[in-house]
Amino acid sequence: MPNIKSAKKRVELTKIQNAANRRDRSALRTVLKKYNTELESGTPESREDAFKTAVKALDKAAAHNLIHKNNAANKKSQLAKRLAKVS
Repeated sequence: MPNIKSAKKRVELTKIQNAANRRDRSALRTVLKKYNTELESGTPESREDAFKTAVKALDKAAAHNLIHKNNAANKKSQLAKRLAKVS
C-alpha cells in the first residue's frame, strides 16, 4: 500500500478507470453478441441495424483506446463478411 498522498490518489484513480474499462468492454461484448443473435434469427432490416450498431460500438471502443484500432478494423471486416454471407 502506498504511503505518499499522490500515490494513494493514483491507486484510487486506477480503480475507477479499471471499473470503467471493464464496464465499457462488457458493453462492447454485449453489442457483438446481440449482433450474432440478430444475424441468426433477424430480418434483413434488423440485421443491418445491428451491424451499424456493432460498427459504431467498435469505432467508439477504438477511439477510447479500449481496443486497438486494427483490432476494431479486423472485427468490422469479419462482421461485414458474415452479414454478406447471410444476406
